[in-house]
Amino acid sequence: MSHLCGRSIPDAPVELRPEGAKVTLYQEAARRRTIAVISHPDAGKSTLTEALALHAQVIGEAGAVHGKGNRSGVVSDWLEMERKRGISITSAALQFAWGDLVINLLDTPGHADFSEDTYRVLTAVDCAVMLIDSAKGLEPQTFKLFEVCRRRQVPVIAFINKWDRPGLEALELIDEINERLDREPQLVTWPVGIGGSDFGLLDAATGHVHAYRKAPGGAQLAEDNSLDAAAAREHFGDEDTRAREEAELLPALDPEAPKATVMPVLFGAALGNIGVRQLLETVERWAPAPHDRPTDSGEEREVDSPFSGFVFKMQAGMDPKHRDHVAYVRVCSGTFERGMILIHEPTGRSFATKYALSIFGRDREVTDLAYPGDVVGLVNAANLAVGDTLYDAAGPAVTFPPMPVFEPEHFAAARVADPSDSKKFRRGMDKLVQEGVVQRLVSELRGDGNPILAAVGPLQFEVASHRMEHEFGGRIVLDALPYSVARRVSAEDAATISGVSGVEIARRHDGVWLALLRDIYLARSIGRTHPDVTLHSLLADAS
Repeated sequence: MSHLCGRSIPDAPVELRPEGAKVTLYQEAARRRTIAVISHPDAGKSTLTEALALHAQVIGEAGAVHGKGNRSGVVSDWLEMERKRGISITSAALQFAWGDLVINLLDTPGHADFSEDTYRVLTAVDCAVMLIDSAKGLEPQTFKLFEVCRRRQVPVIAFINKWDRPGLEALELIDEINERLDREPQLVTWPVGIGGSDFGLLDAATGHVHAYRKAPGGAQLAEDNSLDAAAAREHFGDEDTRAREEAELLPALDPEAPKATVMPVLFGAALGNIGVRQLLETVERWAPAPHDRPTDSGEEREVDSPFSGFVFKMQAGMDPKHRDHVAYVRVCSGTFERGMILIHEPTGRSFATKYALSIFGRDREVTDLAYPGDVVGLVNAANLAVGDTLYDAAGPAVTFPPMPVFEPEHFAAARVADPSDSKKFRRGMDKLVQEGVVQRLVSELRGDGNPILAAVGPLQFEVASHRMEHEFGGRIVLDALPYSVARRVSAEDAATISGVSGVEIARRHDGVWLALLRDIYLARSIGRTHPDVTLHSLLADAS
């Protein structure tokens, strides 16, 4: 037996079987779901993550972000800065069993400053659960994340959260999904009762209504009573009639409908653990299992090919006692076996996998086997970086597409506060860049000792500063720079515009030349005054 963080499931043989004997690798992959939870900040991602784990019986009670009462805090927000701020600043992986399913759940940061981490996570999942605040509807960050899912052909399930509070009309929210996301909403559940009141959930498939009684503080599962049509009418009165009339305006979820055009919709309240079981059932019934994945060459890597996977996240500080770094690897094909020798594609060197983990937030335990869709943590993988491909040394070589690198809008020159900490400064900077916390640029005007840090949002600088001081022992000073636009340029074009006022040329850590510009108006001006110079948007690299 293998243990998924407290739950036991039978180990299945992985050989492709002859007629009806052993479980095939495809069957092992078929019972896996790898999903991300995405949303605008404060929509309830971490709360929903805990509610899902609570329903799967892998935690005893749900905590709030700040660890209210005698609870220790959410299982996915465990970094010191996350606890202090009450926000997620890094993605977290949780693997658990629910019935016969193995769910790999990735809780993502909602804050726009950390969206690059979220976008990388979306390369590693097969489906996303998009939380929508019932009082706010589709917010800017929610819409941006949906667009990333659309470009990457990641199916999306909508969970309209916080229905236990006053909010918008249910039909108004559905209209917004239909019009702004260009998806056909298909119902899984529909609310009986207005937002902010005691409410039930109408099951669109059966016509039954689930009436709930919340547990105090939402720490335990809500009491769920299933009512047939007659009992629901007696319990909810006119609200039941109204709900059924509204629900008839929309189709119930068709599990066979094209995932590129349909969006399952559920209502609920994650803090009260209401509607969460139906979400798990929808993930089981509708979210796709791991499938063949495209490679950098455009070919498909079949699920039953020899092992392959890619690093989508590097995380430090999970175990402060050991200061280790964990590489999160999405298994794309074949079977991972602890101890197997892999090839690190960027260098062609062998990589041993003696220390492999199954991860549940901050908790982890040694894992011996993993299958397509699983996330494996490789410990002290100092030579790995975000985007690296790994594959079985005994199998054919493969390279998965590179990770998206996004267009930074904030820039600061970094220098070590105490010159005696220069070695710590360089070592810490290397690790932060390896993990994708910030981008590092080197300008000829400043040199290696005074790199430029580039970020999507200013909170990334705060994270970098905090970790440099508390993890690497090299306090840094950041001097803000007057740039807001970065464009990729050729070496020749970089030399041409290097003397233009308001422009600084720097080379990114991966060797790409960037022109840092004061603002978008300067970029347009250069286009007119230097028509032979091409300024490439980094957004094209990210898609």
